[in-house]
Amino acid sequence: MSYEEMNEYGTYDAEPQPPRYEPKPKRKSTGFGKTVALALCCSLLGGAVGAVGSTLLRLPEAAVTHSTTILEGQRENTVIDIMKIDTSKLMTPAEVYAANVNSTVGIQTAITTNFWGFQTTSAASGSGFIISEDGYILTNYHVIENANAISVSFYDGSNADAKLIGYDTGNDIAVLKVAKTGLSPVVLGNSGNLNVGDTVIAIGNPLGELTFSLTAGAISALEREITTSAGVTMNLMQTDCAINSGNSGGALFNLYGEVIGITNAKYSSNTSTEASIDNIGFAIPVNHIRNIVESVIEKGYFSKPYIGVSVSDVSSETQSYGLPQGAAVKSVEDDSPAEKADLRVNDIITQVDGTPITGSSQLVSLVKTCTVGQVLKLKVYRQGAYLDLEITVGEQIQSATADKNNSQQSSSSQFPYWGNGSGNR
Repeated sequence: MSYEEMNEYGTYDAEPQPPRYEPKPKRKSTGFGKTVALALCCSLLGGAVGAVGSTLLRLPEAAVTHSTTILEGQRENTVIDIMKIDTSKLMTPAEVYAANVNSTVGIQTAITTNFWGFQTTSAASGSGFIISEDGYILTNYHVIENANAISVSFYDGSNADAKLIGYDTGNDIAVLKVAKTGLSPVVLGNSGNLNVGDTVIAIGNPLGELTFSLTAGAISALEREITTSAGVTMNLMQTDCAINSGNSGGALFNLYGEVIGITNAKYSSNTSTEASIDNIGFAIPVNHIRNIVESVIEKGYFSKPYIGVSVSDVSSETQSYGLPQGAAVKSVEDDSPAEKADLRVNDIITQVDGTPITGSSQLVSLVKTCTVGQVLKLKVYRQGAYLDLEITVGEQIQSATADKNNSQQSSSSQFPYWGNGSGNR
């Protein structure tokens, strides 16, 4: 049985199997959830230093010097200043739109592919929003994935070439930069302060043609575990706002005018013979990605909490044999926090800091919210007995620097303002 790749928090989701007790593993391990189609709001168109030695023959000494070069990176440091804005006034959807439409953008990309030796170029379009007055823009990674050139369209009708600064594929976010100042950034809110039923509005570019459209709805559910068509498992908020192809990367606002999510996915039919599924869209909670975005801008990399285990659910069939529910350890990474804490294959993690663990997804979500260096107290079931272990959450540093091939600036003349027939992400 194969397992999916380890997610960005150092844990895995795998198909459940009854635990067997085995020796401590020496190999590194190489998800589950409902499948949705990404709201592909972009539409697709067509040397070392040498040393001197001596010998026993006492040959004449001769100094030999070799030189080598070590490259040291140098980049301009960006410091983010956080400014508090009074957002205590409750607004109507019309007021939210008027206050923020200038902060939203359309995004178009050019994607060049080789097909049997011939190069073809297609276009794709999506949405995004301005997060700083000096030109930083946030969107979905899948909107600009594989793009050779990126262009941004503003509400006033102007266009600007964009550079890809960095991205995180696991959270489906990308940071762009345009050479403009004096822009109107959005105000970031607190997605942890939401309730099911709260009114929200989305501003984006559905179909890549209906530019700067507003759709309104409510929060339908919080922390939905969703596996996208790209195979990425994420915890998303669900909304009945109309989220269509072209909306990906757009801002989801509350009625205080704050961005509390990034629209990125929707349910769709699995076959062409099935009816379309309406009013089930998803957005990335802004709290999940805010620190990553700030780190990408300031440092060019980001870090994530990491413990280094693969886990699966304990099936009800297995529980019928007397084993507890929890997160069953399938493998342990070498030299990981889990290995240092003496976690072993087939251990079942039943509690973390006194909180019962009912399955693998709960453990994944818990690790995701931890800070590096935080000590977790685990209750572990092992071969008929319960053990108390402590594990120190580690740090997994991941580069977010954009590849040079994906950082080319586009010529705005190549990107008409949402031209006809363009692809939507």
